[in-house]
Amino acid sequence: MRNDPVLGALGISEFDEQIYRLLLIQPDQPLSESADALGVTTARVRGAVARLGRLGLLRRTAPGRYEAMGPQAALTALVARHRLEAEAALDGVQAAVADFAQLFQKARLRDPGRWVEVLSGRETVNRRVDELTRSVRTHLWVLDRPPYMKHVDGTPDTNEAEIAETQDLIARGVDIRTVYCPESMGRPGRFELLVRLAEAGEQARILPSLPFKLRIMDLRVAVVSLTGGAYDNIALIHPSGLLDALIELFKAYWGRATPLAGAHPPADDKPSDEDLLLLQMLKAGLKDEGIARQLGVSARTATRRIASVIDRLGATTRFQAGVEASARGWL
Repeated sequence: MRNDPVLGALGISEFDEQIYRLLLIQPDQPLSESADALGVTTARVRGAVARLGRLGLLRRTAPGRYEAMGPQAALTALVARHRLEAEAALDGVQAAVADFAQLFQKARLRDPGRWVEVLSGRETVNRRVDELTRSVRTHLWVLDRPPYMKHVDGTPDTNEAEIAETQDLIARGVDIRTVYCPESMGRPGRFELLVRLAEAGEQARILPSLPFKLRIMDLRVAVVSLTGGAYDNIALIHPSGLLDALIELFKAYWGRATPLAGAHPPADDKPSDEDLLLLQMLKAGLKDEGIARQLGVSARTATRRIASVIDRLGATTRFQAGVEASARGWL
């Protein structure tokens, strides 16, 4: 049996642990005998017993006599209490991180030139954007358009990687709002993927076009590409009037955009999954070639399927088909 002190993590001193062990072995032993066994004064033993009693590890049986409570229950409860207290304390530290970061940033932004931090080079940019994305806690607002960067480990942007990253953010309770455009759908299968992610918790909308790429994280930093739409050269916009303006700009685009995932149609007038996906892509502004790429079919096949959906709706034009689909509650 080990006799090394082990209860220090619970705030129990080595001497108090000695008393607890002694009373486990010899329950109901008078305090004076415990003091003699350890070669200390009775007053010191009495202080240790009082502390152990407050922790729920001992109980008084008679004047000057105590016995140890069952360790399985008493120590387990004490461990659970300390774990909760430690987690609460760590949560408090985490909550203060933003305040410390703001102090750090303010000290460096006294020079107005530091409100905008410019980064160049694909590797440097990828690493910084990846770090910022992994640190997101409350908000991730995005204007999404190509070209797309590789991940910090060099792996390309794929549907699988996007699913994993977005689901992690959703699980963390992040408010994800993304405005897409038809050019966002260059990767085969991405439109259907985005519809699924929207149903899982991402708030996704679409506009016919977007002027630039933008990421706003936790409403405290914005990432803006500076050249060619790519993230080779970026500006990090820190808390300032400029950041406030970008947040308002995002809200304006968000207000104009159309939700990517529509309401589910009534059960007695329900399109097939393929019909619904086609109508959603048409509504999003994708052309036949883009729809074909998403479905993994030829442009001719996509055109034929679109014509079939339009005919089923009793329409003669795509616009009429959209109006009729909306009237039926399909979109």
